[in-house]
Amino acid sequence: MTLYKVLYRRRSRSLICWDIEGLRQLEGPELVQEIVEKIQIVKKCLKVAQDRQKIYVDKHRREMKYEVGDKVFLKVSPWKGILRFGKQGKLSPRYVELYEIIERIRPLAFRLALPAGLSQIHGVFPCLGATAISILS
Repeated sequence: MTLYKVLYRRRSRSLICWDIEGLRQLEGPELVQEIVEKIQIVKKCLKVAQDRQKIYVDKHRREMKYEVGDKVFLKVSPWKGILRFGKQGKLSPRYVELYEIIERIRPLAFRLALPAGLSQIHGVFPCLGATAISILS
């Protein structure tokens, strides 16, 4: 599958014959070779940029470990259309109160002790790093 087909979901319409002043010449292997070289250059540049971004992110990332009994904030900003957690005016909160971890379900999933007012929310939450659940130390 070509890059063009991946991006645009259709085959590319390349010009194999160029009509210049009535002369037709076949532009096959040279054109293909030039395009392949440019694609390789683009891939190398993308790889360099991705490596640079990964190095920057890894410098500022820290591994969070949560244990039963830790107090954590619950992130609710993606749920703004579903539930209103103490909405005042136009702004919805990003994090709701501190809740205690009462059980570890899987290595990255925890059950939180939620109050009765939040009974419509499932009590198990995934922890995908510092963004999903933030610990307060």
